[in-house]
Amino acid sequence: MRKLIACLLIPFLFVACARNERKADPKLLTDTNLLHNNIKQITEVIVHDVFSPPVASRIYAYTNLASYEAIRFARPGYVSIAAQLNGVEKLPEPEKNKKYNYLLAATKAAFTVAEKITFSADTLANYQNNVYEDFKSLLDKDTYNRSIAFGEEIGKKILKRTTIDNYKETRAMEKFLGSDEPGKWRPTPPDYADGAEPYWAMIKPLKLDSATQFQCAPPYPYSVDSSSNFFKQAKEVYNIGRNLSDSEKTIARYWDDNPFVTEHSGHLMYGNKKITPVGHWMGITGIACKMKNLNEVETAQTYLLTSLAIFDGFISCWKVKYDTQVVRPVTVVNELIDRTWQPFLQTPPFPEHVSAHSVISAAAATILSKRFGENFPFHDTSEMEYIGMQRNFSSFMNASLEASVSRVYGGIHYMHSVNEGVVFGKKIGDYYNNNFNLKNKL
Repeated sequence: MRKLIACLLIPFLFVACARNERKADPKLLTDTNLLHNNIKQITEVIVHDVFSPPVASRIYAYTNLASYEAIRFARPGYVSIAAQLNGVEKLPEPEKNKKYNYLLAATKAAFTVAEKITFSADTLANYQNNVYEDFKSLLDKDTYNRSIAFGEEIGKKILKRTTIDNYKETRAMEKFLGSDEPGKWRPTPPDYADGAEPYWAMIKPLKLDSATQFQCAPPYPYSVDSSSNFFKQAKEVYNIGRNLSDSEKTIARYWDDNPFVTEHSGHLMYGNKKITPVGHWMGITGIACKMKNLNEVETAQTYLLTSLAIFDGFISCWKVKYDTQVVRPVTVVNELIDRTWQPFLQTPPFPEHVSAHSVISAAAATILSKRFGENFPFHDTSEMEYIGMQRNFSSFMNASLEASVSRVYGGIHYMHSVNEGVVFGKKIGDYYNNNFNLKNKL
């Protein structure tokens, strides 16, 4: 009997030994693709958890901040960006003359933050465990433990900033149901949802001094006079929507980036999940970094600056949105022009002016244009797995302007709002480009 048990145990012991001797590819220790994979995992969680675009911008900003601050020590000369932001405590530095793997530390830092500010902790844990097991098989015990501890320490410091940015306070505030006052926003079909994130302007910016540091041109005054600018812009959206070309429909679909579009069939309703506008620009950022073969620190820094500008951009444009509370085109057109008209895209649940897509796309494109050049052609595959579409662009600003006008083609914004959104976003992007020290002279 004992011999039988011994024989049965041998295969299990062999498997256990094989697992212990398993080695990951040593290239992992210096593979910048890990940073892109980390971003992809965070994007997947954001899609799964259906975070709104402003909340998604917060998740990317804080996780990218943690990642960069851990990995910047991998190469000499790169300075702390956290030290140049509002309300971030002084961060720890690695011990001198001690070995670290900073890719591992950056991964641990980013996910230490992500686990606390998203919902799907189990999904994140599964991904992390696989990564950590691979690193553990390649590093000596002390280096592995030291790298993990350093990343976790940085992540916890970044998390302290998330507790003072007013996010928690805005969760408990009353809903915004709009107004019946002429010209003011009210819930739109098909779901007539209350206004999303009505208090987002209270979130503390990371670089800007306030949500009002830069001013946006005001909306046109509401008027039912057919000769007024307001009425003309509504009629323009209506006419464009009735005569969309195939090309315009493609552009509208491509940049929709609505995280949860509801479909109605009789009494049934179901939702389609997609990436947010922020996730789309994170995808574009990753594509550019790979095309230029940036090192791990430059890659993390590029993700960070882009996500920070988008985060502050959402805070700034949300301030304008809920201060002006401009009515959406579908409401105006149905009341004044054609009660049967429906926009090509589903109208998102918040006021119209100013176009957030335009603001954050222009901000991101301004950051990326400085880092990669004004004329940087790229093939955008960010949307492939979500909507099966891809497009070529001659530059980041070209992509940004297409994203902006897509909102008019979709019937959800006025042309004045998207044009002014581009101007507004460029101001934020320019401020970011001109107000950071990124690297010390060696």
